[in-house]
Amino acid sequence: MLVRPARPEDALDVANVHVRSWQAGYRGLLPDVYLDALRAEDRAQRYDFATQDPRKPATLVAVTDGTVRGFATTSPARDKDTPEDGELCALYVDPDYWGTGIGATLINAARTCLFEQGFRQAVLWLLAGNTRAERFYRKDGWLPDARKRTDVVWGITVHEVCYCRRLDAPLPSP
Repeated sequence: MLVRPARPEDALDVANVHVRSWQAGYRGLLPDVYLDALRAEDRAQRYDFATQDPRKPATLVAVTDGTVRGFATTSPARDKDTPEDGELCALYVDPDYWGTGIGATLINAARTCLFEQGFRQAVLWLLAGNTRAERFYRKDGWLPDARKRTDVVWGITVHEVCYCRRLDAPLPSP
């Protein structure tokens, strides 16, 4: 598996992972009619993988056999009350590759990127009721805090809970 920064030509592949992950992972949490109508072609137009601005989101992709299988997006925290924190904005793996270690590899790489940018704490916002993701993030040391919000994402209102994690220096590679 190769983890690298996303490039503009990855947009449709990332969008396919994004849409398939939403359709599988959020089934029962969001309306089926909404999930069934999601299209990767529409989502791909919203990505900007060319920017080098450290204040903008940055995306890493996990590639196997020449195909994007997952991605993680980080940025400085978008909440005004936590300007010193980094944020894990998104982490999605193609449902056909759930449980293969791609998610764990991506979250480790995302934490490393945030640490290298000078952040020592990070936040993420999780769709309320997403127990699979809750287990995944708790296993990685993320803990819920008291914050909750209602947001509009991809044109649908969602209820989210905040998770936080201290960022430590990455362990050296063996």
